[in-house]
Amino acid sequence: MAGHSKWATTKHKKAANDAKRGKEFAKLIKNIEVAARTGGGDPASNPTLDDMIRKAKKASVPNDNIERARKRGSGEEAGGADWEAIMYEGYGPNGVAMLIECLTDNRNRAATEVRTAMTKNGGNMAESGAVSYMFTRTGVVIVDKGDNSEDDVLMAVLEAGAEEVNDLGEKFEVVCAPTDMAEVRKACEEAGLNVDDSDSEFRASVEVPLGVEDAKKIFRLIDALEDSDDVQNVFTNMDLSDEVAAALEAE
Repeated sequence: MAGHSKWATTKHKKAANDAKRGKEFAKLIKNIEVAARTGGGDPASNPTLDDMIRKAKKASVPNDNIERARKRGSGEEAGGADWEAIMYEGYGPNGVAMLIECLTDNRNRAATEVRTAMTKNGGNMAESGAVSYMFTRTGVVIVDKGDNSEDDVLMAVLEAGAEEVNDLGEKFEVVCAPTDMAEVRKACEEAGLNVDDSDSEFRASVEVPLGVEDAKKIFRLIDALEDSDDVQNVFTNMDLSDEVAAALEAE
């Protein structure tokens, strides 16, 4: 698990430093629209929508954009696109397994862009099920450490459905089932823990350790995939050691 967490941290820092705010805003807006359509437009009774709105606000998406997306999704305002969720599977360089999560209003365009990015960057598409069996959808809540120990956090969240707590250095991650994520987040907040982020992601049961140069190849492929407006998330089973993660962040 630690490899994924370090990868997520590296990826997050990279995204924050890139001139990709426009694309990031568009993806967050899309998530709000879909969440409102799926579970209703009231964040108080729709935990997924509430979470997506929090994420958008944290990323400094203007409130007007957030509210319009919520209204489009819930049907209060016209103009929402017919978004379709598609998951593509493939392998990157060094046999790294990849899940590519798309949200698109044009299935053909999404397939073409994903395939092109994979082909040009040393990846290969795989049949449905060829890769996904290695991954499990997992809920993750990231909290600031403060003066708390791992046990303090675990005691606060155990009854809410938390499965484990991992030390990420400056923060703890609480792992749970995606369906328990809202309850775990609430338990963290009630215990006075500062919640930094929460998300559901796919985590691999078998990981592939990579050195710096091989990790760079995967980064390039992920960047190419995320250049597509249809790609929302990319999950891999690569594992980065502390040394590799530090070397990547130093560049």
